[in-house]
Amino acid sequence: MSNLSYIDLAVLIAYVAGTVAIGLWVGRKSGSTEEFMAAGRRLPGWAVGLSIFGTYVSSISFLAIPSKAFDTNWNSFVFSLAIPPTAWIAVRYFVPFYRRASTLSSYEHLEHRFGPWARTYAVLCYLLTQLARMGTILYLLALALAPLTGVSIPILIVVTGLIVIVYTLFGGMTAVIWTDVMQSLVLIGGALACVGVLLFGLPQGSGQFWEFSLDHHKFSLGSVGPSLTESTFWVVLVYGIFINLQNFGIDQSYVQRYQTARTDAEANRSVWLGALLYVPISAVFFFIGTGLFAFYSARPDLLPEAVATKPDAVFPHFIVQELPVGVSGLVIAAIVAAAQSTISSSINCSATLLLCDIYRRYVRPQATERDSMRVLWSMSLLVGVGGIGMALAMMQIKSALDAWWELASIFSGGMLGLFLLGIISRRAKNAAAVTGVITGLIVIAWMTLPKLFDVPAAWRNPFHSYLTIVVGTLTIFLVGLLVAQIPRSGRPSRV
Repeated sequence: MSNLSYIDLAVLIAYVAGTVAIGLWVGRKSGSTEEFMAAGRRLPGWAVGLSIFGTYVSSISFLAIPSKAFDTNWNSFVFSLAIPPTAWIAVRYFVPFYRRASTLSSYEHLEHRFGPWARTYAVLCYLLTQLARMGTILYLLALALAPLTGVSIPILIVVTGLIVIVYTLFGGMTAVIWTDVMQSLVLIGGALACVGVLLFGLPQGSGQFWEFSLDHHKFSLGSVGPSLTESTFWVVLVYGIFINLQNFGIDQSYVQRYQTARTDAEANRSVWLGALLYVPISAVFFFIGTGLFAFYSARPDLLPEAVATKPDAVFPHFIVQELPVGVSGLVIAAIVAAAQSTISSSINCSATLLLCDIYRRYVRPQATERDSMRVLWSMSLLVGVGGIGMALAMMQIKSALDAWWELASIFSGGMLGLFLLGIISRRAKNAAAVTGVITGLIVIAWMTLPKLFDVPAAWRNPFHSYLTIVVGTLTIFLVGLLVAQIPRSGRPSRV
């Protein structure tokens, strides 16, 4: 049985129907590969920027950030502070690099630098990561919506996944970006509505919010000490820099958007808009979590004990029980919007890579336009169904999910290190790249796998888990640089 009013359900249904309608309408001319993958390279920077912002935010962020702030403080907000400097690097180096190459694949240049293995390795890492990401988002979205709507988790997973597949399959990247624009606006509106209710819903007004929050140090950004075993300000900042370098530099979901902008200047503006918009909106999410803490500290009678012990359940409980009729529907629509934005992007970008880096590279290099479109459609469907299957599997194999995310960190670390080695060092060739990647993956495995298996304490990683990608990436890059300096046999070394 649904816990939502008919008005809230009507708002949610209207939003979902509107998303599909907009996606199909704006993407009705996406019958060519250029339109399907790059939206004809004619979109305005502000639309691409909102799409980049939507890619940053998922339903995981919408639900996880408030629960984190409710349970602890604003330490994780330091991740957002790392975005502006990495956005500058993206505008200065990454965007011109990809726009100049005019390639839709993030990984084609790796073949030019290190050979086919590097390109295929990066593509496989991206595809596996996206399947896991889609599965995680669909599962967690269904987990949040099930008690609100009264619909079972499997049905929600399948229905939500199929809705996104429909407009992504027929609308291509044009549909992805323009629905992202709508979804981003709904997401922002839903978040701001929650802030308003929390601030003015306290018994003694907004002053009580600041009183509870400051007394319990809820705005703390973490310790500024030198420890590498704790989630300090510096550990989160460095982690954020490396993750965002990965996002802007090698993530197909971002790189493909660079090519949809009509000019280089518009592409640069899109990066700045997406990056700078996420910083204050992520602060709004943290503000919601802090507001939830203050609200239920002032009104503990409104929070059941079973919910109070599960931080992830507090925000959904607030949405249903405390938000005005209609606003609940808007906020739930915002959560759905955050999920749809990420999933549609993963489907389209994965299909693009399967066409450009696998089909055209190994199967039919001279593929016709008609053949290419068939591949894009079939691969979009395949990836979407794969994401649904992954989400359904996660209902029964939770421990395997934890293990997979540990392995995903290995793949992502290897991708970033290889990319940096390729664009920074011109002397690094195939041998340096192979040696660096193998060494880096061994180091990342050493830092990650002891969490999954019982190993002696002396062998365990002493660093905080946030530093896994940092150490792994630096290992690949530095080992690759070192090997590149070794003179090859039969050739004199430079003095």
